[in-house]
Amino acid sequence: MIDASGTIQHTWSSTYFPGEAIRWVGDGTLLRTIKTDTPGYGGAGGGVQKILYDGTVVWDFRYNTNGNLSHHDIQALPNGNVLMLTWETKTRAEAIAAGRSPNSFLGDTFTSEHIIEVKPTGSSSGEIVWEWKAWDHLIQDFNSSQQNYGIIGEHPELIDINFGIYSSLSDWLHVNSIDYNEKFDQILISVHNFNEIWVIDHSTTTQEAAGHTGGSSDKGGDLLYRWGNPQAYHAGTPDDQQFFGQHDATWIEPGCPGEGNILVFNNGWLRPAGRYSSVDEIIPPVNESGGYPLDPGQPYGPEELLWSYTSNPLISFYASGISGAQRLQSGTTLICDGVAGRFFEVTPGKETIWEYVNPYPIPGLNDVFKIVYLPPQEPTGPDLDCLGSLSWKDVKPGQTINGSFQVQNIGVSNSLLNWTIDSSNLTWGTWSFTPEFGEGLTPEDGPMTIHVSVVAPKKKGTSFEGLLRVENTDNPEDFAVIPVSLKTSLTAPYEGRGPLIHRLFLSFVHWLFEEHYFF
Repeated sequence: MIDASGTIQHTWSSTYFPGEAIRWVGDGTLLRTIKTDTPGYGGAGGGVQKILYDGTVVWDFRYNTNGNLSHHDIQALPNGNVLMLTWETKTRAEAIAAGRSPNSFLGDTFTSEHIIEVKPTGSSSGEIVWEWKAWDHLIQDFNSSQQNYGIIGEHPELIDINFGIYSSLSDWLHVNSIDYNEKFDQILISVHNFNEIWVIDHSTTTQEAAGHTGGSSDKGGDLLYRWGNPQAYHAGTPDDQQFFGQHDATWIEPGCPGEGNILVFNNGWLRPAGRYSSVDEIIPPVNESGGYPLDPGQPYGPEELLWSYTSNPLISFYASGISGAQRLQSGTTLICDGVAGRFFEVTPGKETIWEYVNPYPIPGLNDVFKIVYLPPQEPTGPDLDCLGSLSWKDVKPGQTINGSFQVQNIGVSNSLLNWTIDSSNLTWGTWSFTPEFGEGLTPEDGPMTIHVSVVAPKKKGTSFEGLLRVENTDNPEDFAVIPVSLKTSLTAPYEGRGPLIHRLFLSFVHWLFEEHYFF
């Protein structure tokens, strides 16, 4: 977790590589996908962990059995359950029996999409309380002897098993993101290999999700809405395609400009107009009941984007994979160029007002799946804040020096702040603080001055840096960081200003030379 300056505010360590997405669930707690088969590629995961602020893993759920594997993304639900994207493996024979052309894929397996909702039941267990399978909603016009044979253009609610930009790969759909709309109880997914986004009904039972009726929409698990490439349901041409290998499809959150619109990172993979990325916003044609009207034989609307960010020149912004975007309450849009590890914020007028390049672990290996902005929380009690910094230059090695900074409570009136100083990051020097902690600091008390004393390291001509953390003892998520720097001089502690007798001896020797007493 970093602040706007790029300073690390907190870290959560793990022995697993991420299975791509990490979700913030509040109170310093993370949901983190993990790769159970190191290193794993193409979004492969295998499990999800819930990790507290102090690094404690309180839930460790695995989903990597019987041909099923979690991948890419997860989404926390208001009820505490977790939606997970998973792959469901079919045999070659099963794919052909479902109408897939036998010449259109390689290998002995064929992977479809399966979404599960997991209710945590123990530290490493969970109950699947709802699921949806793409396999239950197929159509094809290749094999007329199969039950799912039909006219694809007449069934935009179904999925053509023979469509996909990578027809020879076993990972047929390559879904790479999932989002949830609480208002309509719907799920939004990004289907990379169809260049589309899909909306499905979550109000169904598992049985209804496997069929074509039921739920608030009375369409079961059929697609409620799809957009980005109407060729996928025979309602458009290549000129109508809008998405090209997209990632991170999300509904814009309540309270943000464009609330309820859909924001997508459009990578631009195989874009006919050239290799460039864009962040695209659309207004989905949803009615008050959560339906998406469609005229027969026509593509879903809208016809045009509401807003789109591109760079100038276009080719200067291109991420072939991963990446994401988030609309903020200010109306700006936070963008993650995941391949380059570059994060930047743009205004509605497309002006860049903030930029940061991830340096971790090293340049060239700094790619990031996506990022999430955490807005400042309105204080409901005490709120710790610090003023000042600690910086010293030209310090004699071993010298004791002093400084100060201030702690204050900027929370609600009459709230009580209990605080303490954590100097564990400062591995150099000998430190003391007066006071080291405090109790009952109110906003009305104003800033409290903390006096600092440090004995400088005994290394000459060396720069030292670190961070001093001041923490709310009742809420570890409420903290402030004081930057610290110290540079020692090339002069030893007593050089040029030693004891009086030492200086007198040097003066006497100098006088002897001047008077030529030594030959």
